[in-house]
Amino acid sequence: MDDLTRTSRSVPGAQSVARAAHLLRLVTSAGGEGMAVAELARRAELTRPTAHRLLTALRHEGLVDQDDRTGRWMPGPELYLMGTVAASRYDITGVARDIVRSLAVRTEESAFLSVRRGDETVCLLREEGSFPIRSFVLSEGVRFPLGVASAGLAILAFLPPHDVDAYFGRHPSLANDWGAAHGEARLRARLRDTQERGYAVNPGLIVEGSYGLGAAVFTREGHPQWALSLTGVEFRFGHDRLPELGRTLLAHAHQLTTRIAATR
Repeated sequence: MDDLTRTSRSVPGAQSVARAAHLLRLVTSAGGEGMAVAELARRAELTRPTAHRLLTALRHEGLVDQDDRTGRWMPGPELYLMGTVAASRYDITGVARDIVRSLAVRTEESAFLSVRRGDETVCLLREEGSFPIRSFVLSEGVRFPLGVASAGLAILAFLPPHDVDAYFGRHPSLANDWGAAHGEARLRARLRDTQERGYAVNPGLIVEGSYGLGAAVFTREGHPQWALSLTGVEFRFGHDRLPELGRTLLAHAHQLTTRIAATR
């Protein structure tokens, strides 16, 4: 039993808070397009009436909003206000933006900055490369479980072994949710490969033909808290070009790690 489950069972009202927080994360992960209540209920493993009741309460507080035309639920204005306050402590986009842009310019591929939030990664920045054919798997606000996209794979690979074991214990259904390639044995093999190379490779495991590379970015204390990543179409990530992309990605990740250590 993880800490969140223990808390939700022992603290009055904690289960409702946890459910509402889960819905908030799902709503923000959908970005500007929003998400229908039926899909939110399915992903949150709630009945539709329960999901609608919680969303209505969140809307009353300004944390979510509902599009009058489509009925989809979207982030509300109060989230923006909260985010601007939290950004002063947690946001590194200001010190990372030029590095992400440099990565996109150097490689001509789409470049990203993601952050670890619990057992997920959240995309914070996207910079388009100049190559005209692009992958649109990732954009600002999109979340993936650790180990699924290249950014999360890079972060998971450099967590302490006991944290990795605990992660797999909390998420036994990764293969069911994301395909057989995300079963524990195969995912652990990719974690070992990532440790040896220094960067993660996602060979079209989320969307066929869309490749990704990810490299962890560390806190001053040496914890993998962020990741830089690249995505593009398969033929741009062939064996002749992959090592060069990996070296460029690692160099930028090291630059950002050094900058974070000097400024935080």
